[in-house]
Amino acid sequence: MPEKSVPSFVGMTPSGDVELGRVQLAPEVLEVIIGIATNEVKGVASTQGNFTTGVAEKFGKVVHGKGVKTEWSEDGLTIDVYCTIEYGYPVPIVAMEIQKQVRHAVYHMTSLETKEVNVHITGIQFETETV
Repeated sequence: MPEKSVPSFVGMTPSGDVELGRVQLAPEVLEVIIGIATNEVKGVASTQGNFTTGVAEKFGKVVHGKGVKTEWSEDGLTIDVYCTIEYGYPVPIVAMEIQKQVRHAVYHMTSLETKEVNVHITGIQFETETV
């Protein structure tokens, strides 16, 4: 598995030439921000995780960063979100809202600009009947 590079950016310096130091952002933190922003969009049923996140959830752990992949390049930050939407919601509108919400959350919480936010709809969740 390729190792994730840890992005870093220098925070604002106070008046004068005094530097406070370097701020490093762990990729997992960014994935959690993106996962929470995605799940807040109306029409998103869930994000698509893998086997290990499924096992962790069976034991009661909440995994906020599941279904999110981030990639850093010289051009900027590329985000891929894999999710399932609820039946009855228009796919293009939900996907566009996910892109807006993720871009907004990442910028306002980390001051990082995103190059791309790619939304992958992996399924549609239908209403389940209760008996």
